[in-house]
This record gives sequence, structure tokens and C-alpha cells, in this order.
Amino acid sequence: MNPIQTYIEHSNLGATIKSDDVEILAKQAIEYEFVGICVPPYWVQKAKRDLENNPIALVTVIGFPLGYQRSEIKLVETEFALTDGATEIDVVMNISAFKTGVESWVKGELASLAKKIHQKNALLKVILETAYLSDEEIVRACKISEDAGADFVKTSTGFASAGASVHHIQLMRASVSVNVGIKASGGIKNLAQAKALIEAGADRLGTSSGIKIMDEAVF
Repeated sequence: MNPIQTYIEHSNLGATIKSDDVEILAKQAIEYEFVGICVPPYWVQKAKRDLENNPIALVTVIGFPLGYQRSEIKLVETEFALTDGATEIDVVMNISAFKTGVESWVKGELASLAKKIHQKNALLKVILETAYLSDEEIVRACKISEDAGADFVKTSTGFASAGASVHHIQLMRASVSVNVGIKASGGIKNLAQAKALIEAGADRLGTSSGIKIMDEAVF
């Protein structure tokens, strides 16, 4: 396993995040050499300034947290995020449409987002929200996402009833090719969880507990 910090996207998507919190997040990411930070779209421009050209991914979320915004809105959100400096875009899949059975439509929406994101040399991560899906649905959602051009599939927003689990990471890893990364997020609070998810196949960990995990890793 690579050093734990190379997996961590240091995240703060809380409703009350403030300017100072963004600055602290960036400083901590630089200090601990995390792979990225994840902030709400409103704070992308500030986060870019705070990262000071350090080689740290700047991640934001689109269609968050429920995914059922119109495609046109997601595309406009994405355009602003990319212009503001985001290098990775985590998009919530339209779970409502997926559950309805219009999977070709879901794939089309994701493909249009992938095209826009890749034109800016950025990455697309698709948030499946696994807490709302059966195993069979997770497999289908993973395949749809890969076919649409996703660079990663991601477990959770952190706002659902449950977050990342070893079982779901294993299932997702088995459902996509080696060209697609797996991001675990939601409820990752300690080093033991982080290691278990990485061993199950996670390439990234989205967590607000990055500092605690690093402190545990030292001892």
C-alpha cells in the first residue's frame, strides 16, 4: 500500500463551511501532502488561491447531494467549476432516473458531462450513492458510468443513511475495468477503516477525518 496520504481527498462539504475553513483545509493538505481537497462549488476560486500552485487536486461536487437537477443545470454548474479552477468534478448520478429505469438517459447525461470535463483535462467521478442501491444496481450503475466516460466511480455523498463499506468497494472494483478508479467516501473516520477500504480496492478516500487518520498512522 502506498503512503496513506496519497489516497486522501481532504474534504469539507459541511453546510456551515466558512472562508477560514477553506484556508485551513488547503494549508493542511499542503502540510500533509494529501492528494486533493474537496470543497463546495462556491469555494473553488478561493481554494485554488489557497493551494498556491501546489500539485494538489482541487475537487468539487455537482448535482449535490441528491443528483436530480436538470442536466442543463449540472452542465452549467460544471462549466463554472472548471472555469473557477476545479481539476476533478464529483457528479451525483441521477438516482431517481436510474431507479425509474431510464438508464440510457442516465448514461447520456453522464456522457455529456464527461465530454465537457475532459475537454478541460479534468476528471469525472460519478457518485452512485450506494446506500440507496442494491448490489445488482451498483454493478449496473458502475458499468453505465464507465461506458459514459467516468474516470472514477464513488460510493457516497456523505449525506445518505450510510457511507462507504468494504463490500461495496469490492463490488465496484469488480464491476469496472482497471482504467476506472474507485473513490470511497462517507463515514471514513479512522485509520483502520481507511486501510480496509484501500485493501478492498479503493484508490481514493474522501474524508473530513484526514488529520485524525494521519495522526493514527504515525503511531
